[in-house]
Amino acid sequence: MKEFDYVILGGGCAGLSLAYELNINKKLESKTLAIIETRVEYKRDKTWSFWKVTDHNFDDCVIKSWNNFSINSKIGSHEIIDKEYPYQTIDSGLFYRKVLSELKQNKNIQFFNNTDKLNLDSSFIFNSIPSKENYKTKLWQHFKGVEIETSKDIFDDTIFNLMDFNCDQRDNVHFFYTLPFKKNKALIETTWLSKMDDKTLIDYDVQLEKYINEILKIKNYKINYREEGAIPLFYPLNKIEKNKINIGSAGGMTRLSTGYTFLNIQDHSKYITNNIEKIQNVKPYHIGKKYEFLDNIFLNVLKNNPDKMPKIFLNMFKASSKAVIKFLSNKSNIYEDLGIILKMPKWIFIKNIF
Repeated sequence: MKEFDYVILGGGCAGLSLAYELNINKKLESKTLAIIETRVEYKRDKTWSFWKVTDHNFDDCVIKSWNNFSINSKIGSHEIIDKEYPYQTIDSGLFYRKVLSELKQNKNIQFFNNTDKLNLDSSFIFNSIPSKENYKTKLWQHFKGVEIETSKDIFDDTIFNLMDFNCDQRDNVHFFYTLPFKKNKALIETTWLSKMDDKTLIDYDVQLEKYINEILKIKNYKINYREEGAIPLFYPLNKIEKNKINIGSAGGMTRLSTGYTFLNIQDHSKYITNNIEKIQNVKPYHIGKKYEFLDNIFLNVLKNNPDKMPKIFLNMFKASSKAVIKFLSNKSNIYEDLGIILKMPKWIFIKNIF
């Protein structure tokens, strides 16, 4: 049986980000690391987007950045401009290529498909795999997207559409999300905030075709790429164990009200790297208790009042753009929080505190 100082369970975004951070900071020159990943090939399978409120290692993996975005609904639209915090989209294929190229240069790092040949008793484990509980009755952000290419220049690639609620809601929260990478190329996603036990919501291809044809008025296009996923809007149950830290969504790095995870993973990876010599005794890393409290209220409102959410989102983005972006990226101060809270319908949120 082989033994390693550190073992990362799951070689996705969280696992690879941590391995990369440890490696570039020379924490693996005299330590060994095993990465357990079942996939046999790394290729583009996801698109990660976020507002760049902090620096990260992957600017060279960014497909596109924007300073303008819009929110659309049947009761109105709103455009937001912010020059300080660009919205970035990362191509997972470029991310994998960069990280794997770096890691393969270190002989102390090895990849395995499973743990059968490893003795884990003396290893410190970083786990990115959520528990296998049945969470279908909890809230998820689930989606499917297609990157389309048109023969003519159709899109305004200086602005992206964060949320378009001009679509069937089906007693849940539903919106479309459009990222124009070029004037003739865009990623378009149908996104639901709902439980996962309603199979009537997952006719994603029908939803996308209808939106592209009827709302965007695009008839002729080709599909270059497809992606599909589900982000938990809850904290998966993972028991605390000695010599083990959960990372990624399994470690609570998903912001519950938004689903944003990428930058939180990078911050967590830096925290672990900075404390790796005393990792046995380091305090757990949290996004912030304040955000956990506010997100739980927000999700209660969403669950109990889905019909109110388009207006609530629209009003929220009418606050200071800087404050909203920092709040959604869990970097806001109390004054910025108050500015956003004051835009919310008071009685609905008060009722959902408990």
